[in-house]
Formats: sequence, structure tokens, C-alpha cells
Amino acid sequence: MKFYLLRESLNEVENSVENLPGIGKATAQRLQDSGYQSIESLAIAKVQDICEAAEVSESKAEQIVEEAKKSSEIGEFKTAEEILKERGNVGWIRTGSDALDNLLGGGIETQSVTEIFGEFGSGKTQLAHQLSVNVQLPKDKGGLNGKAIYMDTENTFRPHRILSMAEGLDLDSEETLKSIFVAKPLNTDHQLLLAEKAQKIVKDEGVRLLVVDTLTSLFRAEYVGREVLAERQQKLGRHLLTLHRIADLNNVSVVVANQVHAKPDAFLGDPTQPIGGHVLGHSATSRIYLRKSKGTRRIARVVDSPELAEGEAVFRIATEGIRD
Repeated sequence: MKFYLLRESLNEVENSVENLPGIGKATAQRLQDSGYQSIESLAIAKVQDICEAAEVSESKAEQIVEEAKKSSEIGEFKTAEEILKERGNVGWIRTGSDALDNLLGGGIETQSVTEIFGEFGSGKTQLAHQLSVNVQLPKDKGGLNGKAIYMDTENTFRPHRILSMAEGLDLDSEETLKSIFVAKPLNTDHQLLLAEKAQKIVKDEGVRLLVVDTLTSLFRAEYVGREVLAERQQKLGRHLLTLHRIADLNNVSVVVANQVHAKPDAFLGDPTQPIGGHVLGHSATSRIYLRKSKGTRRIARVVDSPELAEGEAVFRIATEGIRD
């Protein structure tokens, strides 16, 4: 066990931004403060982003990115067998409902961005709260023994709801609250900045879940009209890249709640469509549609996933949380 911890510590040192050739302590610190905690994160970064984060010239930023690419394994080809072994590290956060967990293949998985969309009152925020509690459970009880980050863009995070859910699982209420880091973005630029800063918290605090509730509300409010649609989608795409980077490099589960709108030209079927267009549609690993049913019951449907079969599950929202 001691050898494993020592080896893990050595790997972290070797992968440190400070060890990259041509980067001084001051530059390394600025990069780390901006969320670039590893050489891999620099290797996949845009040159312009490095310019802004490290406060260096474009040529210097290009040098940093190139050195990072040389020093990392990113860009190398792997066999499908190696990918399968890496997928062995994937974990799942159970939702509290066996039916919903079965639909999701065991729960909400790590190394992925899961989009949950639906109308107001469909259960998106309730599920986000429940996952923020459940992630703190031991693995044998459906959690990941980790902490959570909750980015609240619509002022819907409620600590008292967390307390009710923690009590329903016999968890220490005070410790449960201390293990959820909450941020309230003021605008889209602030939201992107918080996502970058979240990378450091993920690494330092043992975070295994990052929630954005909701992903598109600020984008929708700030960018109104077709003339700014391209700019909005470009910024949203950049935000999603950051979230994917957090999920992939840290074995974290990223869950984004999303608003919907009615598609006026849909004459048949459900006209409800998620906000975000093709940028979000192609970026989210799995897309889960929630809708209301009778009373406290809700229906979840897998809309798109590379691994999950399409299907539906019924769950309910109880005082103690998400249940069958």
C-alpha cells in the first residue's frame, strides 16, 4: 500500500506543470491558478487560452503547448484492449432509485458529461441535489467516497434539501454540507472562469462530482437573437471542453442540467427540445430526458448514449430524496 502511494505521488510530481521545460515558477503558478494542474491539461489547451492564463506572448504560449505535447501521452494511439483497461477505472454514483440506476447502467458514470434536461419541475435539480449527497457514500453503498462541486446558475441550490437527503441516508448532516462546494456564476464569463478554477478544487479536495445547474440559463439570457447565436455557441462549446477535460483527466462525473423549449414546427411527438443545439447535443456523453408523471412520480428516458440502450424508468421524489 505504501509503495502504491509513493508511486502515485511520484507520478503526480512528474506530471506537474512546474517540471515542464521553459516554464518558470511564476508562470507555472499562474497556469495552476487558472486550472491547468497537469501537463496533459496544457497539451490540449488552446494557445490563446494559455496566453491569457499565463500572461505570456503567443510565441511563448505556443512553446508551452508544444513542450506539453512532447512530455505527455496525449495524441498517442492505444489499442482497444488498453482503452478497455482504462474504462475499468470508471465509477458510478447511484441515484437512490434502482429502476433509474438500471436504466443508466448502474448510475451516473465518471469520465463523462451527462446531460439531464426537462421542463420546470421535472426533477432535474432534485436529482442534482441527490447525486451531490450520494457521491459521498462509500463505494459499496453506491457512492464514490468523494466530494461535490455545485455550480448554481439559477439560485436553486437549497442546503435544507441536502440535509433532508443526508438524513434519509443516515449521513452526518454537517459533514455532508461541508463536502459540497457551491458557486453562483453571475454571467457566462464568470461561469467559464469558475469551471477553470474547479479543476484545482477537484484535484486538491477529492471531488468526484461536478454539477452545473443549469448549464444554459445564463447563455440563454445574455445572448438573445440570431445575430449572436454563433458567439453563444462558440462560448458554450469552450465551456463544454473544459467540463470534459475535468471529467476525463480526473475520473470525475460531470452532470449538467439543461432547460428546454418547445419546437413550434413539431406536429407529431413530443415538441420539447433541449437548449444548446448541436454543440451540446454532440458534446454530452449521455442525454437523459425527465418529464412529470402523476403526483411525485417522474419518468426518465435515455435519449442518446454511446453505451446505454434507449428506454424509460419511473422514479419518485420523496421527502428523503430520489426513490423508487
